[in-house]
Amino acid sequence: VRICGSRGWETTLGHPARPVSKYGALWGTAITRVAAPAYPCPDAASTADHCEGRMPGSMDASEVLNEERKGEIQDAYRAWLDARGFRPRRGQREMIAQVARSLGGDAPRIAVIEAGTGTGKTAAYCLAAIPLARALDKRVVISTATVALQEQVVLRDLPDLRDNAKLEFGFTLAKGRGRYVCLKRLDERLGGDTQAQLSLVAEVAGPDQLEVYREMSDRFADGAWNGELDAWEAGVEADTWSLVTTDHRGCTNNRCAFFQECPFYRARRTVEDADVIVANHDLVLADLALGGGAILPDPEDTIYVLDEAHRFPERAQQHFTGRARLRGAAQWLEQAGTIAGTCAQRFGRPGELVRLAAALAPEIETAAALVAQVEDLARQHEFTPASEERGHHRFALGRVPEELAEPCGALSGYLETVAGRLETLHAYLEEASVGERHWEHAQDAEEWLGPVGQLGARAAAEAALFRDYGSAGSGETHLAARWIARLRFEVGADFELVSAPLDPGRILEETLWNRCYGVLCTSATLRALGNFDRFVERAGLSEHADLRFVPSPFDFPRLATFHVPAMASDPRDPAAHTAEIARLLPGLLEQEQSALVLFSSWRQLHGVREALPRKTADRCHVQGDRSKQALLDDHRGAVDGGEPSYVLGVASFAEGIDLPSDYCRHVVIAKLPFSVPEDPVEQAFGEWLESQGRNPFFEVAVPDAAMRLVQACGRLIRHEEDRGRITLLDRRIVTARYGRALLDSLPPYRLDITG
Repeated sequence: VRICGSRGWETTLGHPARPVSKYGALWGTAITRVAAPAYPCPDAASTADHCEGRMPGSMDASEVLNEERKGEIQDAYRAWLDARGFRPRRGQREMIAQVARSLGGDAPRIAVIEAGTGTGKTAAYCLAAIPLARALDKRVVISTATVALQEQVVLRDLPDLRDNAKLEFGFTLAKGRGRYVCLKRLDERLGGDTQAQLSLVAEVAGPDQLEVYREMSDRFADGAWNGELDAWEAGVEADTWSLVTTDHRGCTNNRCAFFQECPFYRARRTVEDADVIVANHDLVLADLALGGGAILPDPEDTIYVLDEAHRFPERAQQHFTGRARLRGAAQWLEQAGTIAGTCAQRFGRPGELVRLAAALAPEIETAAALVAQVEDLARQHEFTPASEERGHHRFALGRVPEELAEPCGALSGYLETVAGRLETLHAYLEEASVGERHWEHAQDAEEWLGPVGQLGARAAAEAALFRDYGSAGSGETHLAARWIARLRFEVGADFELVSAPLDPGRILEETLWNRCYGVLCTSATLRALGNFDRFVERAGLSEHADLRFVPSPFDFPRLATFHVPAMASDPRDPAAHTAEIARLLPGLLEQEQSALVLFSSWRQLHGVREALPRKTADRCHVQGDRSKQALLDDHRGAVDGGEPSYVLGVASFAEGIDLPSDYCRHVVIAKLPFSVPEDPVEQAFGEWLESQGRNPFFEVAVPDAAMRLVQACGRLIRHEEDRGRITLLDRRIVTARYGRALLDSLPPYRLDITG
């Protein structure tokens, strides 16, 4: 082992090399961490890692930021500026230097950079990270929260940098398995006999769905469709798509008859060859949940760039939330017993299958009885209505009463056993499918791998949820919000048990921050009320993270006015506030040709819309009437035609909407974007903070509202030539004691506060 460094070293062993796919790619390597001196220059940094087992020509980490490498980054930046006719931006230069310093420094290499709108952060982090990653034989994974940014990076930014910055690198777009059609399942849906067999364990496709599947099959065979959900222009209902896609448990990999044509594995091959992989937060989290290296490269060999990083902790919380519907649990348990017995009959009653089915039957019977007991207990709780179809009962401080925790704990044990039996059945079927078990009709074993694998995965996931509830009676488990949701259907009520981690940062620390080679968290909104405290705590980042703020280059006082008109109503009186907005909005909208109007609730949006004069309402394009893209296309078409046009939407339109120049001259915000008070996760976290003697309103509600307000206002000024006005229809920003903090968190707009 050769260790480089001028001051000393320490050795840390990483994971041994291992294949992550059927193609034999080796991503795991041993890592030796080496201390090295820091470079004092402002635009580059020292490096501290040395990777053993490097590909020929790769460099020691201590050599990466030598003069040659710094010159490469600087030359690439100059070439890109010259080719595009751009002038260098101070903020962009600062960000390039900071990314290089952080990724080239001592572990942990974690940079948190808020880069204001107009910084050009995508080019900045790519120009710094890609040369460093290639020199170290690492991969760069760029993860985004929105499809719009993902497409921008893949279709515009990376081709631009490769062509104009004279950087040599390959890149690809990575999507989860669920975004691709499974040709085997598509073929099964179109095959009558197999369709009848699968009715024992899965939903059978209806006539309308079969018509869609026939069209999919024909278009794929003709080369007119690549098998991706996003490329199916007509759109597919979620229930229809779910019947022709699969997960890793239901996939037989290279044993599948459709393996060579498989859309997912075709895409997977490009991931294995690419230097830069563009993914999304959900895919990164799914890979980490599988241990890392299952879909994307191993974390130890990856430099992650988490763009739109303000969304990452929330996505982590959602991803690691456990759920189990009790009626659904009873149904799949019945299916599991049926499939074991059917397999035994189908394959000539081999002894191992007969014994497995016999052992599984009483375990399923006991588990089903425990599910019924848990359902009876769930029904006895009082539920707070959240909507006409949904209510919830939240357990204080996440502690489940012992009378419920006890049967949940017992149920988890039986479900773990059922999951193990299904895993064994899956292994038997795999062996039979490759000729290692000489059963009757063994050639059909492959047909059952998908359904058995999916049932096994569901059993394991729900076992974990019930185990969490079973251990929550003592309050000694990890901090979590736990509640029962009551769901109303035409055929009666169902109950869903939910456990959501309140400290997603703990999970991220274990799965990502402590494992990855390096990571950059960036966004235009990472700070709240002028500091990073809220993001750092929520993301689980230690004090060792390198925190930086790069201001926007825009001259906001010249470009935008922030207006708060005189109003008589208080937003805490929804009826009066909605009525006053409806009276004020027509006059406000007439001030500019185009506008984006953002509401905090669907109820208020619809209430205002119904009260608008016909002339104004006819010019409005309302979220939910059409798809998001179609709605925005209609709006742009109207503006291009010289007509007034206004987009009305809820909070989701405060991010990921890009309406530059004449497409948005006015942003109207109905009320301050505080979170919904009925949300059980927010309630639980606030309750926990209070138990610690902390103030949830000023520590969480106000900072989160400040960040959302900045995001909403950010829809106005997208480019240096933009101009316009922002109107907030909520006087609390000037009357409440937290109002000044919210105003101070905004960019320095020109203020116009009346009344």
